[in-house]
This record gives sequence, structure tokens and C-alpha cells, in this order.
Amino acid sequence: MANHNPHRVYIPTNARANQYLLAEFKPDAAFYQQFDSAEQAYQQLAQQLFSLADAAGLRNVQLIANDKLPVVRFHQEAYSLQTEKQILFFYNPKYHEAQGLFSTAGYTARKIRAVFLATGDELRSEAAAFHTKVLQLLQSWQQQLPGKPAIKLRDHQHLSYDLFARQKGHKESYGYKLRGLYPRYRARQCTLPDEHSEITYVTVTLPLTRAIKQQLLSRDATDFSPLYQQLQQQFATACAGKKLDRLALVANGLIPVVRSSKWDQTEQNSELQKVSFNPQCNEGQLLAFWQADKLVDTAHFIIVADSDDNTEFGYGRFMNQVEAAVRSFADTLQLSPERQDLMLRFYQHISYVLPADLS
Repeated sequence: MANHNPHRVYIPTNARANQYLLAEFKPDAAFYQQFDSAEQAYQQLAQQLFSLADAAGLRNVQLIANDKLPVVRFHQEAYSLQTEKQILFFYNPKYHEAQGLFSTAGYTARKIRAVFLATGDELRSEAAAFHTKVLQLLQSWQQQLPGKPAIKLRDHQHLSYDLFARQKGHKESYGYKLRGLYPRYRARQCTLPDEHSEITYVTVTLPLTRAIKQQLLSRDATDFSPLYQQLQQQFATACAGKKLDRLALVANGLIPVVRSSKWDQTEQNSELQKVSFNPQCNEGQLLAFWQADKLVDTAHFIIVADSDDNTEFGYGRFMNQVEAAVRSFADTLQLSPERQDLMLRFYQHISYVLPADLS
């Protein structure tokens, strides 16, 4: 790692990349009236979608008609797992292909979602081409849908890696500029609408080990406020000198879902904690979600980039600041880099709407 260009971040070569596009629309009563039943609607929609996907060369496409949120993770084995609120897709983009319909007998979906999982070896370099294929498919599919409804499209990309990979012996790294999605796509002839929402952020997954609990909690404690308050304060302090001021701690046992407040507001259900930020706001945010009487096994920390972090070079400088802050935070917790993992996930999201076709 001889080159220390401040606009590049050097990420381990064993980092895992994912990309998926999520398209959704809201069927109304008139939509369902075009079919004998909701089940028939979903079967017909799936046939349309998968036929278009085959023609476009898209090899991993799922249709969700039970209002569960898709969550995508890397795994060497391909499988899906449903909970009450989520469908988790585990797959390796290099090898796994699939088509699936997820619906529940007797249940009428409020939203219908199509998930397009990227496949291949070079996801980041092929991301614009993949987005273009999906967009063209959706424009064709929209013409076949009753009422030609508006479709919201979200593009999710992320890189996941252990901050301590080098200390564990994996010394090979690659320098990333991490350009913003909008200019990166435009340079590859993938034109996105001016009216769009974009958010870039990092999540840090920290297992609350026995050592951390012993360090921050008194013996036989039943009030866990000191643990969470200290984690929150130490995290904020580590970020303070790095111009990182859009932060969140989620330690209530729920899975964080980060969104731009242009589209969504902070809310939660039995499994998910939605956390909304406004990257355009000049004021910082420090959000915390925990319960004094609930001790969890994992804490999730979120650092959101603001508009100034998206330089002409990309988000490399932002990620260097994030890594420095997280290393400082890890030092205060006396984490052992050789024995513990500290997973960072760098996310880039962009969202926009394909308006309803009223012609």
C-alpha cells in the first residue's frame, strides 16, 4: 500500500461486492380487477417479468408479492429465507442464477416488487450496463401492466470488508476512488433523470462481545443504558474530528435500513429499523435506537456522507475519514484486530420514479 492518495481508499481484494435493483409499484383496486384473483395476477406478472428478463439476459430476478422487504447478502451457497417482514437472498454473483415468485395464499399485496440481482465477475465496472438493461426491461413491462402505473426504482450497490483484514494476513488491496453513481453512470452512457435521490453511507457491525460488556457494564447490571450511552459517545467522539456528523447507533435488536428522507421517514417494525437522513441538510444528525432494559448481541453504527463528500474524484476521501474514525473507535474498545472482525459496508443508493404512462 505504497500509494497514499487521499482520494483513494485501499480496500482488501477479498472485499465482497453486491448490486441489486429494486422496482416497485402500488397496484390499486382497478389493477386487481383485471384478474380473476390476486394469485392469478402474480402468476401472470411473473410470466411477463421472467420472459422479459430472459430476453434481456438478466439471470437472477425475483418477484415479491407479499409486502416483505428484500435484503441481499453475499454467500457461497444460494438460498432465500423468509421472516415475517423480510426475504433474505443469499447468493454469489459469480455463479448463482434464479427466478422466483414470492406470494402468500389469500394475501393481496399493497406493493409489488421486482428484484434484479447483478451477476458476473466485475459488478462495479458493469453496474451502468446492468442498470440500463433493467431500466429498459421496466419500460417494456410498464406497457404490459394494467393502468401502466408509476414505478419507483432503487439501485443498491455495496462493498463489504473486514477493517482488520490486513492484520489477519490479507495484505493485498485495491485503490478505489468510489465515484458517485450519477457521474459514473453518465460517463458510461447511462442517463438518469435530473429528479432523483441519492444517498451514500457506511455501516459498521460490532458484535457486543463479553469483553466489551465487561468493560462498559457493571456486574449483574439490569439497566444497560451505560453500555449504549458510552458506545454512542465514544463513536461520536471518534467521528468528531473527521467531519463525519451524520451518525446513528442501532442497538435495539432490529436490522437497520437506511433511506433518504426525501422518500422515507424514520420508523420501525418488529424486525427493521428504518433510519432516514437528509444528505443536503447543513446540520448534523446523531440518532440512537436502543432500550435500557434490552441487552443485544450486535450494535450497528451508521455514517452518512453529505453532499460535500462527493468530490470530483469520488468518495475515497470520505472512506479514508471513516476508516480512521472506526479504527480510533476500535482502539477505545480495545478490540483485537487479529482475533475479531469489524465489518464495514460501503453503500451507494440512487432512486427515481418512472412516471405513470398516461398516454
